[in-house]
Amino acid sequence: MNEIEPTEKRLLAEIADLKRQLEEQRRLQQAGIPPLKSGPSSGVLVLLGLLVLVLIVAGFFAGYLPRQRREQVLAAETQSDLESLPAVTVAPVTRSTARTELELPGNIQPVTEAPVLARASGYLRKRYADIGDRVKQAQVLAEIEAPELDQQIRQAQATLQQAESSVQQAQAALLQGRSNESLARVTAQRWANLVQRGAVSRQENDVYQAQYVAQQANVQALEKGVAAARSNADAVQANIARLNELKSYQTVRAPFAGVITLRNVDVGALINEGNTLLYRIAQTGQMRTFINVPQSDADSVQAGQAATLAIADLNGRKFAGTVARTSNSLDPASRTLLTEVDVPNPDGSLLPGMFTQVDLQVPRKNPPLLIPGDALVVRADGPQVAVVDSNGRVHYTRIQLGRDYGDRLEVLSGLAEGEQLVVNPSDAVREGVRVKPVRQAPASGRRS
Repeated sequence: MNEIEPTEKRLLAEIADLKRQLEEQRRLQQAGIPPLKSGPSSGVLVLLGLLVLVLIVAGFFAGYLPRQRREQVLAAETQSDLESLPAVTVAPVTRSTARTELELPGNIQPVTEAPVLARASGYLRKRYADIGDRVKQAQVLAEIEAPELDQQIRQAQATLQQAESSVQQAQAALLQGRSNESLARVTAQRWANLVQRGAVSRQENDVYQAQYVAQQANVQALEKGVAAARSNADAVQANIARLNELKSYQTVRAPFAGVITLRNVDVGALINEGNTLLYRIAQTGQMRTFINVPQSDADSVQAGQAATLAIADLNGRKFAGTVARTSNSLDPASRTLLTEVDVPNPDGSLLPGMFTQVDLQVPRKNPPLLIPGDALVVRADGPQVAVVDSNGRVHYTRIQLGRDYGDRLEVLSGLAEGEQLVVNPSDAVREGVRVKPVRQAPASGRRS
């Protein structure tokens, strides 16, 4: 700027001299004296052009350059302020997808499983199946020896013979009674005719009429005696059938086709009817798993919905299953919905009692917001997060949490999508403090 000022002064002096010349020529024209020249010379015009150009250049250097220097100084000061602010890692608030994977633990169980108990008391004479054997329906599993039962059957058969003899005796007495009744009827009719003719007295007729009525009552009694004897014989026959049925239980058979999962006795063991557990058998061609669905997703689980079972012990192998049924009511203790998932097991890879993780694709009407798990700050007044506004200032906001995914958390209220949150806020990140936000690098393989 110091080199420009003398040039300006020289140009201003020349301009003033030029103005004086122009004024002098104007006075000469007014006085009627012709000017020496009709107009300014070409040198004067060039000088005026140069003067204008110099003024423009001088104005540029006098106005723009100082302003540019001031802006550079301000930018340097701003950059210095930014570099002095604490740098924090921030992550945006995102929204979950319309469908989410619901992972729940479960235990694999056979669709059908039953204990095999003894219906006959005695000693185990022989067994034909052991743990792990695959058996067919009605296949013989064991045989029980029960000599007392055989004795009861023989005793019942003897009692049946006595009952049948009693029936025969009662039938013979009934025949005799009916004969006596027939004779009494004929005699009573004859005496009734004689009374009408006046050949006998009424007293004698009444005696024979009473005998006939007595014989009728006797026949009825004998008929009931025959019926009672037959009922007694039927009862003995039923008892024999029951004992024979119990005798058939001495041969223990499989109730259905399956696998023997438990063998509880060995040859010679004492068997008590209805109390001794011999075997446990299960159908493993199709397995089922019971899971407890949280209340928030209970309305999204329906029968027929696809599911996937993952077994960690089988190198992460997955099995396709289907939701078979739900309890349609929540457990008041856990607020969960009991759900059964059926899965085919044709090759027997799934074993009863296995632990599994069941994945369900659950649709969501209102997907919640997601935040990094490291952004959560738990204080006495509730869970909070540090939000960085557009000016770089920190504001703590209370939130309402939903499901916990470990590395991410669902937020039901308190935030808006796109807001920047401080990840792992330190003690230096306080309310109202200005910070230098640094975007967190996105992690690959995250589930949304």
